[in-house]
Amino acid sequence: MFGTSGIRGTVGERVTGELAVAVGRAVASDGHERVVVGRDTRETGSLLLDGVSTGLRECGADVVDVGVEATPTVARAVGDFGADAGVVVTASHNPPEDNGFKLWTPSGQAFDEPQREAVSRRIREDDYDLASWRETGDRSERTDAAERHAAAILDATPPVSDVSVAVDVGNGAGQLTARVLEDLGCSVSTLNAQPDGRFPARPSEPTEETLETLSAYVASTDHDLGVAHDGDADRMMALDEDGVFLEGDELLALFARDVAGDGDEVAVPLNTSMLVQDVLADVGASTVRTPVGDVFVAERASEPGVVFGGEPSGAWIWPEETLCPDGPLAAARLAALVDERGPLSSLRADLGRYPLRRDSVETDEKAAVVDRVESTVAAEYDDVQGLDGVRVTVDDGWFLVRASGTQPLVRVTAQARDDEAVDARFSEARELVEAARENVERRTD
Repeated sequence: MFGTSGIRGTVGERVTGELAVAVGRAVASDGHERVVVGRDTRETGSLLLDGVSTGLRECGADVVDVGVEATPTVARAVGDFGADAGVVVTASHNPPEDNGFKLWTPSGQAFDEPQREAVSRRIREDDYDLASWRETGDRSERTDAAERHAAAILDATPPVSDVSVAVDVGNGAGQLTARVLEDLGCSVSTLNAQPDGRFPARPSEPTEETLETLSAYVASTDHDLGVAHDGDADRMMALDEDGVFLEGDELLALFARDVAGDGDEVAVPLNTSMLVQDVLADVGASTVRTPVGDVFVAERASEPGVVFGGEPSGAWIWPEETLCPDGPLAAARLAALVDERGPLSSLRADLGRYPLRRDSVETDEKAAVVDRVESTVAAEYDDVQGLDGVRVTVDDGWFLVRASGTQPLVRVTAQARDDEAVDARFSEARELVEAARENVERRTD
């Protein structure tokens, strides 16, 4: 039921009012007595939030409704308001026809695997502890969640003296970012700041392709950088003063180097660039690898010695602040970094170039194909990790083979420090996958 970041799908198909009620019932029945709820700007958010609240209250939990807010705002509010859990109605960067649910603990960390499975089991088995009419939960509203979130970011970020930022909210729930940046001392312009769950201005996911308008705007003005969010503002991506999009691995390296020192660790998923590893090695720090997904990065970031966690998709976690990916906090930290160390274009240029190649192989037997690759490489390579698919590291690079979580595809990724080496690594990986597919399909015919 749960993917790498909550439950999500098309409304009216996978995600329904019935499911919303079931999620609320399951969370309350699993012992959570006070639950913060909120949603992003999607048009179906109101009815699904009503369903979650109904299910929670039916099973005796008190509901604290913070309304339309960014996911990190709601996640932080769980601890701020003395609650046991939080539920955000959102499909994050998915298209407007989708919606879903993210579940949070008081630390700001998403529900871990045992908690997710407990909720899933109750829904599968229709196992709820419905309260008597005298013991149903109460509902209250709080309007100060964003104010508290803003204050926490300002407390954790040094003031900025002279930075101009263009903020593309993407019609989502991330309006807080502009306010925080202004309070830090930035000059701020906004694009697509009107909440609209149809996401009419651009697709919700902030990528190089979807941020062309922001890129042109930054390039034609005197802004020092541009930042952009997805629908619930847990993600943040950025452009330099020339309107050039920063790859997620570049942002990860900049954030990680800023906070890490000798002996520190940074949590990153298996598909992260060697760039991050090399940048951290220069300051005496190192990476620890996780499966792909910000839930897994956050779990590792909660461990002692891990000072930062990030995913190249735009999820950034400072564990001393919160274990929820926090887009507004990331925007503030990036503005402060530019203020302290100079133009973003210069900072990225110092990182160097690490060529990377990606492709996909179609197969209806994706799990079996990845298993076959894993058994093959285990006998041929010394450094093999199986946390999420199969990652093989050699002296001049690495490759990763993993099954797509949503499509009948096997993803192939390879990276090295020069073009010739990355071509060799990619060819190795692709040949392994093709051979495994032929073997699996031959056995299933």
